[in-house]
Amino acid sequence: MGKRLYDIDNPPPLGEVPEQMHAWLIRPERFGEPVHSFKQEVVDVPEIRDDEVLVYVMAAGVNYNNVWAATGVPQDVVAARRKVGETEPFHIGGSDASGVVYKVGAKVSNLVVGDEVVIHCGTWSADCPIARSGADPTYSPTFRTWGYETNWGSFAQFTRVQAHQCLPRPRHLSWASSGSYMLVGASAYRMLAGWGRHAVRPNDVVLCWGGAGGLGSMAIQIASAMGGVPIAVVSSDDKVEYCERLGAKGCINRKRFGHWGILPHWKDQAGYAKWRAEARAFGEAIWEILGERRNPRIVFEHPGESTIPTSIYVCQRGGMVVICAGTTGYNATVDLRYLWTRQKRLQGSHFANDDQARALNELVAAKRVDPCTSEVFSWDDLAQAHQLMRENRHPYGNMAILVGAHAVEASVPVEARDSVPEVTYRQPRLELTPGETHPHRTLVSEAMHEGLITCSVDAKLAEVARLLLDNRIHAAVVTKDDTAIGVVSQTDLVLARQGRSRQQAAALTAGDVMTPDPLTCEPDMLLTDAVTLMARQGIHRLFVTRPENPNVPVGVLSFTDILKRIARPT
Repeated sequence: MGKRLYDIDNPPPLGEVPEQMHAWLIRPERFGEPVHSFKQEVVDVPEIRDDEVLVYVMAAGVNYNNVWAATGVPQDVVAARRKVGETEPFHIGGSDASGVVYKVGAKVSNLVVGDEVVIHCGTWSADCPIARSGADPTYSPTFRTWGYETNWGSFAQFTRVQAHQCLPRPRHLSWASSGSYMLVGASAYRMLAGWGRHAVRPNDVVLCWGGAGGLGSMAIQIASAMGGVPIAVVSSDDKVEYCERLGAKGCINRKRFGHWGILPHWKDQAGYAKWRAEARAFGEAIWEILGERRNPRIVFEHPGESTIPTSIYVCQRGGMVVICAGTTGYNATVDLRYLWTRQKRLQGSHFANDDQARALNELVAAKRVDPCTSEVFSWDDLAQAHQLMRENRHPYGNMAILVGAHAVEASVPVEARDSVPEVTYRQPRLELTPGETHPHRTLVSEAMHEGLITCSVDAKLAEVARLLLDNRIHAAVVTKDDTAIGVVSQTDLVLARQGRSRQQAAALTAGDVMTPDPLTCEPDMLLTDAVTLMARQGIHRLFVTRPENPNVPVGVLSFTDILKRIARPT
């Protein structure tokens, strides 16, 4: 018969679940500074439901959401759960973990006892109509963040999670690194890849706030892996090297500027003029890094109140500011003139769905994104780690807490404020041997259609239709002043005729019906990556451009071209 309770550094035999466990608890009567709110206690191990698994926690990640939980601001998480019928008078936090499956629910078929997993923090009811319809479950009213909005997080020997939250642990990582990246990584992935036309494209400038933090370190690497040009905003010059090693083109020290905070009222002409001069200078710092006058198409936001006015200002026309938090406050102000007249998008983003978490995990497993685990704390130092985060004195990157991994992995702290990951993985450059034909090593250049059939932005639809038919093609590139600005397809022409008279349709031009700002790829991109990009964006073709002249397409890659490649005799 097993023990009732195992010591924190003595894991139970595989599959043996004791009655009780050690855990760090937050109780409402202790709300305040994390170093006082978190206390070690012994509680009963939770029972699991049919669609859940019980995971023995090896390591847990540290995130700002449990600083919020400790302080009781912006919400009392215990009171919020009591409103929906949960009775526990405490909160066990922790929204990142690596561990081993110890027990599976009756309806779980994709996991077995002994599986080594990392856990993402998105939970929802499988019975919700939104989830059952196949729509994005993050829009479900039942969506909750495990270990913050739900109880039984990773700051305990055992955690209770829904089976879909578990993903394979990248085996090249330590338990600590495995347990530290998923919340910030998947959140960053959704922000940069989850918003349709505003997913990062090759050569897009991406401004990443807090580049040396957990979110920012992930954003830099993901944007770089997607072909973007990340620029980091940091709070001190000693963080520049760290961000550039992760892939940032350059860094801006925000301390050089003093216009942060609530936007001056537009009727305050002197105050507004001073703010705009500072915001313009900040934008010019971006140009200086790039060596050209180009603004970020994507702004990766999370400070919120202090920075949103500047983010909206510097974002390029038609670009997007995407935000997942408000670490400096929630009352962000926006000059709507810049938002509507320049057709910019301000998009909220909250964690990720299963597909996005899986995609991020695949990037980590492929060593294209490093977890950036900069400091590993012992179990007894969990409260202090959160206090460091609360006071903004935590190290660069991500932090982890050893739980069960105490038995197999020593904590080796990296010096705070002066650390970079031992290894920052960059995608290796592809080297093909002569005659190489392996499908997973095929390049875009081997399948693309070189050259382009173009039409003027002012060309009438009848003229475009004749061009497509005469050349036996499905789409043509729309140009203005010798620059490609869109693509017009047979589908666009057919849909333009719907609901219009012949005379109305005849008056339309290619510019009226084209798809603007088509996505691009480079000739040496892996064909498999190009297919993934098209599939995720729901498109049929990509422009092919060269790095030295990204605004001038040299060819096109379509699904038709890929089919021809597949059908080609070997």
